[in-house]
Order: sequence, then structure tokens, then C-alpha cells
Amino acid sequence: MRINYNVQAMNANLALNKADNKVSQSINRLSSGLKVASAKDSPSGYALSKRMNMQIEGISRATQSANDSINIISIADGALQEVSDMIQRMSELATKAANGTMTDEDRKLCQDEIEQLKQEIKRVADTTEFNGQTLMDGSFDVKGYITNNLDVKVATYSDSTSVGSYDLTGLGLVWNAYDELDESMLTTPVTLKDKDGNDVPELTVSAVNGTLLTMSNKDGDFSITLDVSAYAESHASIPALKMDITGLGPMDMQIGANEDQILSIRIPALSLRLMGIEDGRVYSENYREGENGETLSGKLMDSCKAALKYVNDMRSRLGAYQNRLEHTVASLDVTNEALTGAYSGLVDADMAEETVQYSTSQIISQAATSVLAQANDRPSQALQLLQ
Repeated sequence: MRINYNVQAMNANLALNKADNKVSQSINRLSSGLKVASAKDSPSGYALSKRMNMQIEGISRATQSANDSINIISIADGALQEVSDMIQRMSELATKAANGTMTDEDRKLCQDEIEQLKQEIKRVADTTEFNGQTLMDGSFDVKGYITNNLDVKVATYSDSTSVGSYDLTGLGLVWNAYDELDESMLTTPVTLKDKDGNDVPELTVSAVNGTLLTMSNKDGDFSITLDVSAYAESHASIPALKMDITGLGPMDMQIGANEDQILSIRIPALSLRLMGIEDGRVYSENYREGENGETLSGKLMDSCKAALKYVNDMRSRLGAYQNRLEHTVASLDVTNEALTGAYSGLVDADMAEETVQYSTSQIISQAATSVLAQANDRPSQALQLLQ
């Protein structure tokens, strides 16, 4: 029997400390609900959980972004619905004015309403906004530039038009007396070379709405429209052009938690000129030679058909974006649910299991306390040997 070093008491104390640590750990898990509350609990699990939590938070933000995109499209589509109704009304007025029973005074009244409708369409294009950003003035349409001629503008181009530089040569224009491109405007073969120096095959060039020039291929999946109105008064031809098609401009919406997980929403400009109804009228005090009210009305009816097609194409594009975004939101919700489940399994404590562990550790701690008390009492028994 030794009294200086009570090994039995030391062993009991070590066991008691271990039991107390387990009790403390169980209390921490039960009170926080977390199995991995700090890095010391599981270094690799803690690092993994933080990366996973960042992904979950990013997906939640991306879901909100996708829902914002749906709201933007809903606003634009609602405005376009009103524009469509106004074009329909303009067509009705043109049909009404084409009737031979109408007098010039009657047509003038129709023209007054048409002008008001055109002004309202322009107002809608200029003032439809989301969070202070104008949606339909062309701000979020694709951009292209003429690098060697400031008088010619790239009005628009198709989605499938490849990004890069294009060289246009051989374009000669014929203008009529009304400052509009003649249908027989091509005087020489036109060549359009892409960024690789290859000719765009089966290229056709056509006049649109007086001073807009559209170049397209046979299949129609490639097209570039130029604004050449600056040459209308001089009735000049256009020299060789160098075009820079950037592909930039659409509204980029973040629809994922990682870099480059974006959806580019292209909203074409809602323009009277692009729709072809800027000069539409059913009455004019100075008719062109050979024109009368019926002829003007007939032209406006055709223009309204083209304008309605333009608006319908815009709405179709926006509708496709909205359908895609709704699927995106559904996909993000599923991903978020799965990741949250995995994250919960990694860091959340199993309360039933922890309760059992806590009870066990408490019993062991109480037993160790009792044993330590008895071990501390053993040296006092040595006094009996001295009696």
C-alpha cells in the first residue's frame, strides 16, 4: 500500500475527466443541434460543410434571381400586350379609312387617333422599367457596330449570327424620290465575309421600312439589319463596311451558384421604325403622286401586319425565356432540397442518439466520481497499520 502516489485515484480521475468531456460534448450537441459545431469536431467535415453551405446559399440567391427574371419578363409581356392591342386598333382605323365612302375630313380624324396611338407605343417603349432600368428601348438587345463608317448603324441581328468581324463589299443602293430604298437597290453582287474570311453563302439583301437594309442567308437563321437613313437625303451608295458583331448587350441573369451560370435575356427594341409604322398614315395633306386615302390606308394595313409580327416575335421570345426560367427555378429547388438534406446529415446532431450518449456519459461520470472518492480514501487506511 502506497500513500505518496495514489495510482488508483489517478486512474479514477482520468476516467472521470474522459466521462466529463463526453458529457460536455453531448450537452454542446444537444443544445446547438449540431454534430459539427467547430473545426475540432471534424476538420474535414467542417470544411466540407462550409463549402456545401456556400453552395446552398448561392442556389437560394440564384432562385431569387430567376424569379426576378420571370417578373421582368411578365412586365415586358404585359406592356407588349397593350402595344399589340394598339396595333390592332391602328389596323382597324386603316381598314375603316380605306373605304371609299370616307371623306378626307373623316380620314383626318382617323389619322389623329393613329398619331396618338403611335405616341403611346413610343411612351411604352421609353418608360417600361424594372428597378429603374428601361426594358424595351433596346438597352438589353445585342450590340453591333460599324467600325469604319459612323453614318451606318447596326440595327439588330439574329441570335444565330456568330460573334466576330464581318466585311461587306459590293453594295450599291438605288433610292426612289421619297428617300426610300428601291426594291431593285442592288447594282452589284454583294459579298459578306465572316471573321474567318469565308463568304456567307446564299446571301440576299432586302429593303425594310424605307431605310433599313437586311442581309440574310437562304435558311433565314442568319441576318443582320443595317440602318442607312443617313444616306437617304444624298441618295448615295454605301462604301465597303466593316462590322463588329459583339454578342453583348442582353441582360445577364445569374441562375446558378457558380461562375458563368447565367441566362442572357435579349429584349429587342420596341421601335416604331423597326416595326415599320413610324410613317404610317391614312391621311396626308400632300399626297404623293398617284396616292390617295385608300392607297395610304392599304399601305398602313400591310405595315400593321408586319408590326404585329414584330411584336409577336418579341412576345414569343420572352415567353420562351419565361418557360425556361420556370424550369430553372424548379431545378434549383430540387438541387437546394438535395443539398440541404446532405448538409443536414453532415452537420446536424441525431438528437435521439445524442440523448442516449448523454445518459450513458452521465452514468459513467457519476460512477467515476464515486470510485475516485473511494480511491482517495484508501491512503487513510494505512493509519490502521500504525495502531
